[in-house]
Amino acid sequence: MKSDNIFEYLIENNITVATCESCTGGLLAAAFTDVPGISSVFLEGAVTYTNEAKERLGVKCETLEEFGAVSRQTAREMAQCIKERAKSDIGISTTGVAGPEPSEGKPVGLVYTAIASKNKTHVFELNLSGSRREIREETVKAVLRHLKNISETEKFHE
Repeated sequence: MKSDNIFEYLIENNITVATCESCTGGLLAAAFTDVPGISSVFLEGAVTYTNEAKERLGVKCETLEEFGAVSRQTAREMAQCIKERAKSDIGISTTGVAGPEPSEGKPVGLVYTAIASKNKTHVFELNLSGSRREIREETVKAVLRHLKNISETEKFHE
C-alpha cells in the first residue's frame, strides 16, 4: 500500500465505501467524514440499530432469527447489502453488544465486523472490554486496521 493512511489510500485509488452500523451507531461513518476530501469515495452510511432496520437493508429475516443480530452471518449480510445498495467497492458493517448489559444471551464486548469487497467478504470477531463508549471506539479502530490490512493484499476494484 502506497500510503500508511487508509483514508488517503482510498481517496488516491478512488475506492468507494459504504458503511452499515449497529453497535457503533454512526461512529464509523463519522471517522470517515472527519477526513477532508473523503466525499469523493465515501458514498453513504446507514445505522441499522433494530432488526427491522437490518431487514429493510436486505438482511434475511431467517438469518436474524437463526443466528441473531450479533453474529458472523448478520455482519456478513449487512456488509454485502450496503455494498450492493450503494454500488460501492467496499461495504463495511458492525454489529455487537456494547453494553452495559448482555444482549441475545451474548456477552458485552462481543462484536462482529465485516468488510465486503468485489470477490470476498471478510468477517472478524472482536472480544472487547471497557465501557460502552470504549467498546464502540475500539470497534471503529479495529475495522480501520482490518481495512488497512486487507488493502495491502487485495485489489478492491479493477
